Amino acid sequence: MNEPKRLQGRAVAILATDGFEYSELTEPRRLLEEAGAAARVIAPDGADAIRGWKGGDWADEVKVDLPLSQARAADFDALVLPGGVLNPDKLRLKPEAIELVRRFGASGKPIAAICHGPWTLIDAGLAKGRHVTSWPSLRRDLENAGAQWEDGEVVRDGPLITSRRPGDIPAFTRALIEALAG
Repeated sequence: MNEPKRLQGRAVAILATDGFEYSELTEPRRLLEEAGAAARVIAPDGADAIRGWKGGDWADEVKVDLPLSQARAADFDALVLPGGVLNPDKLRLKPEAIELVRRFGASGKPIAAICHGPWTLIDAGLAKGRHVTSWPSLRRDLENAGAQWEDGEVVRDGPLITSRRPGDIPAFTRALIEALAG
């Protein structure tokens, strides 16, 4: 992508836990860091590393930079919610994870969710009335939560940026970089 260091001084939170889609965390993080942002992985307390999912099996671990209990929306300029079926399903059961997503929503800062990541938007009350996309199996869940679902590589509705799948990562990250560069 070779973005200039447009995001120097910006901090991006990446909220995930075991079962995240490996490329949906690692590639946006790499591209954001290439653009100059500090991208920090946040996970539920007790995890020094979280394990990804790739091609139907477990993938490598990613180091956790900050425990969820210490994460504050005020300390970051944006939030990334990677997909993978297991990851958002587990995060939806963590009240502190949903509260962090809510706080980002209340702040008006960009929230970028890809694949199954938008599931957490439903629990945080951020889907209603929004235009979103996701992995196709989430369509009904998002519509039932009051969102208008679209099949697009990237759907941006104000500070909310959503994408469908790993193949959308370049456009997904580019939209987040543009939102942060403002």
